[in-house]
Amino acid sequence: MSPLLMHSARPLSGGVGTRGGVGRGSRGLLSCHRRGRSTLQKPLISSASASFQKRCEVVISAASTTSPSSSSSAQPDMEAVKQSHGSIGENDENGLMDAPLGSITFEEFAQYQAQESGKSESTLSIVVVGASGDLAKKKIFPALFALYYKGYFPETFTIYGFARTSMDDEEFRDLISMTLLCRIDEAENCGPKMDTFLDRCHYFSGQYDSVQSFTQLGAELDAQEAMLSSTANRIFYLSVPPNIFTNCAQGVSNGASSKTGWSRVIVEKPFGRDTESSRKLSNELMECLTEDQIYRIDHYLAKELVDNLTVLRFSNLIFEPLWNRNHIRNVQIIFSEDFGTEGRGGYFDNYGIIRDIMQNHLLQVLAILCMEPPVSLDAEHIRDEKVKVLQSMKPITMDDTVIGQYKKDRTGKLPSYLDDDTVPKGSLCPTFAAVALHIKNARWDGVPFLMKAGKALEKREAQIRVQFRHVPGNLYQSKLGTDLEGVTNELVIRIQPDEAMYLRLNNKVPGLGMRIDRTKLDLSYHQEYGEESMSAGAYERLILDVMQGDKRMFIRSDELDAAWELFTPLLHHLDEAKAQPELYPYGSRGPIGAHYLASKYGVRWGDAQE
Repeated sequence: MSPLLMHSARPLSGGVGTRGGVGRGSRGLLSCHRRGRSTLQKPLISSASASFQKRCEVVISAASTTSPSSSSSAQPDMEAVKQSHGSIGENDENGLMDAPLGSITFEEFAQYQAQESGKSESTLSIVVVGASGDLAKKKIFPALFALYYKGYFPETFTIYGFARTSMDDEEFRDLISMTLLCRIDEAENCGPKMDTFLDRCHYFSGQYDSVQSFTQLGAELDAQEAMLSSTANRIFYLSVPPNIFTNCAQGVSNGASSKTGWSRVIVEKPFGRDTESSRKLSNELMECLTEDQIYRIDHYLAKELVDNLTVLRFSNLIFEPLWNRNHIRNVQIIFSEDFGTEGRGGYFDNYGIIRDIMQNHLLQVLAILCMEPPVSLDAEHIRDEKVKVLQSMKPITMDDTVIGQYKKDRTGKLPSYLDDDTVPKGSLCPTFAAVALHIKNARWDGVPFLMKAGKALEKREAQIRVQFRHVPGNLYQSKLGTDLEGVTNELVIRIQPDEAMYLRLNNKVPGLGMRIDRTKLDLSYHQEYGEESMSAGAYERLILDVMQGDKRMFIRSDELDAAWELFTPLLHHLDEAKAQPELYPYGSRGPIGAHYLASKYGVRWGDAQE
């Protein structure tokens, strides 16, 4: 292979960006590239003229006399090249053979090289917009590294961080390297793989509301990708506040979209504050992107036990015949955190627990749990059924709602919500909410769906509890006692922590006599499948789905609209009435009103009995 071919195969660390200087291993050719013509919107080599192809062949031949370590100013003897290829020079109408080596840009040459080598695999570029933020550092970049470590990335890929903070590639690599961990202890080749991964990471400093910044980023991506493949796919992860989603989407669409492959954009929640703001955001995004390009991420859908819900329901004969109003008495979806806002009260106070957790995470779980069997596992078929569930729900009334806010614990050591310096004084923002939902269709009519979520509670957990009806005419009633709640069959799906599924059954205690006990058939994921199989995080799974174009676990615009239509009237009523939240101690089980809500439907919260 010629020296130029060998050198051009190396990834660039510099480019047409706002940074000064160039990365290692690229100085010679990069200066040649910068002196060349603009690389924006170059045609693929497949459509280039025969004259250009011959020119590339001349460059390769001429470059073979140049050492790989030659500086960018070293030029081959072009006169000698022209003498040995006289016919090319005579047919070169534009006099390109008289031009120096630098007039052939990286993109042009790399496209030629990819065609000549028969390379067909596409390359992938992932741009994390908001790369200096906490979410990017703590979740996104570790997930990207985990996917690379496990072999899910294509052979050629590039990762870019985009943010307003000024830093170079090395500073950026140092920043993200702090959070990159191998998920398996003593994992093989972790160090070398991490080094390789970091070497593929680059940084671009720009403004989120500047199309020019995104255009410059696009030019730099063009240069990187052109050396790797003739087809380049791009993912843009918008890890930024919602008020700049639209600006970033416009920048991506107008300045940084791939010209040779697909471009996909991941949007983080919150998707608005109510129906009106959500629709406005969706319309603005749709002005510059198509629905197929938009991936509205809800990381809760990628939790292992949530992802398993369709498998549990539709591939096990024992459950689906029971999955209806005739056998199920109530369903509870419970989310609790054992910590407060911890300095994030300023953000939380703008949304509250209903917008932050219920309207998205828990409602999505409910939709999957209750939907009809889809036509297929195609993303659109699944999302069609979820939308039907959401549209079948009755409006939420204040009588079916309880809100709360945590105060100091009983010892006075743990702070109240209002003690958070970032929370406005006198805030009425709920840190706890419980609601009763009702689905008006043939399968679920009359079954209450109890949902609660809160901060600063007794423990951290998320679970689904499906409580079945009492056994009619139970022959063992005298042995079971009068507490029917304690002997009801119940399917519990523990989403976090310690993922598990267990079925509560009544069973005879071994030995003489007849004594009945409530026991459980327990499937602990960590015991059954091992720690290694449970190491994949939600963000890994979702990013992989974006790479593969699988939208099953992403939210469609009409689905989002239906979710907001359900909760917006309640939210507006709470705001307009300035509803006073019931206070509950930090570290407790929440406000007593939640228990009255459950008793209204003749049930108890299942987590309170464990």
